[in-house]
Amino acid sequence: EVQFVESGGGLVQAGGSLRLSCAASGFTLDDYAIGWFRQAPGNEREVVSCLSSSDTTTFYADSVKGRFTMSSDNAKNTVYLQMNSLKSEDTALYFCAVDHRPVCPPLGYDYWGRGTQVTVSS
Repeated sequence: EVQFVESGGGLVQAGGSLRLSCAASGFTLDDYAIGWFRQAPGNEREVVSCLSSSDTTTFYADSVKGRFTMSSDNAKNTVYLQMNSLKSEDTALYFCAVDHRPVCPPLGYDYWGRGTQVTVSS
């Protein structure tokens, strides 16, 4: 069974930082793209960042460039999202997801977690 478990969300003041984690299990793909997504109430889901098995560069949405950093620890089957200089507009449910197509930003996703809530107070 494929599982993604996100953690690290919480309430933080604007300008603060959080580090999200996404632990994956039951996941064995030779080609993949794994990304962080977010969705705020009333808004569409948007991709925040993405890593691909076929590319060494990391994709970031324009809204988070320079503030967010995505990384991975293959030994732990975990990806991270370091979020700095948080803004109120970053408030959303953040979740990770994987697509079997190694393209960033992801074309879609095959598996995803339940998410972790990030709330930034102004």
